[in-house]
Amino acid sequence: MNYRKFGNTDLQVSEIGFGAWAIGGGEMVGDTAIGWGDVDDQVSKKAIYRSLDLGINFFDTADIYGLNHSEKIIGKFLGKEKEAVIATKVGNVARNGHFTTDYSKDYIISACEASLKRLKRECIDYYQLHTARLPDLQEGECIEAMQLLEKQGKIRYWGLSLNTFEPKAEADFLMENKLGSGFQLVLNILNQTAVPLMKKASGVGYGIIARMPLQFGLLTGKFDSGAEFPSNDHRKGRLTNEVISAYKEAMDPVWQLCEKYDIGKTQLALSFILGFKEVSVVIPGIRTAEQAEKNCLGLTKLEKEDMEMIQNTDFSKVLEVIRQQG
Repeated sequence: MNYRKFGNTDLQVSEIGFGAWAIGGGEMVGDTAIGWGDVDDQVSKKAIYRSLDLGINFFDTADIYGLNHSEKIIGKFLGKEKEAVIATKVGNVARNGHFTTDYSKDYIISACEASLKRLKRECIDYYQLHTARLPDLQEGECIEAMQLLEKQGKIRYWGLSLNTFEPKAEADFLMENKLGSGFQLVLNILNQTAVPLMKKASGVGYGIIARMPLQFGLLTGKFDSGAEFPSNDHRKGRLTNEVISAYKEAMDPVWQLCEKYDIGKTQLALSFILGFKEVSVVIPGIRTAEQAEKNCLGLTKLEKEDMEMIQNTDFSKVLEVIRQQG
């Protein structure tokens, strides 16, 4: 495992991290799936411990994942692990059967205390505002809360997990005001829209977490048209036949590189992201020990011409279909 410095912080993070959304379980908020279907906590335990064996030290979760269950599992199996760098998020809330947000100062402070208890930690290494939008940042309470928590030693560093589409305004606000230490953003072969923003942020000292590296599993190549998901798996409404068909057509020339490098599709997708020096850590979702191994082993450095070929491939049609699915 290779390690990278997280922006201007003193955190050294594994270049492959553990995305812990999927181990939260198949919770629903009203009729909306907010998870990845049912989970077995013993399987999650094996995935976490195998990840540690492979050198993963960065674990990313959120209080909303599984309605706190992901944090509880991370705390149960990693709370005493001193070498683990734990990141979590705040601001997305389920109330009275509805999904909403709360970036008020009082809520963030109370939510942080609750996360610390679940994570069995005295301090959170990296705390993130979960997709806060520009009006939330401009209002200022959420920033006051993060600065206070940092001052109190409840968190070491804080940043912003950017919204999926058009995150520039929020990132620019923090950079212009020299706030926070990092950004989590969407980056994968199909969706490279955040690359200019990533380079700008990294250039001024922000750590970069690349999420959705496999586009909800699409870039593993294991889903074909007709893929079915249970009602408590959010992919049921996202990995539709329209998305899968558009993806397969767009990816044909890229997948030819798998033969050149003698690697699988997952390894190619992750290797592409790690080809950007600005990325501090990439966080594929990991549910099993086997997935941990697949995400860590067999990665390679892509040649400059192949990085450029992928960056110059037109994915606009599939991106538009993905955007329509939400």
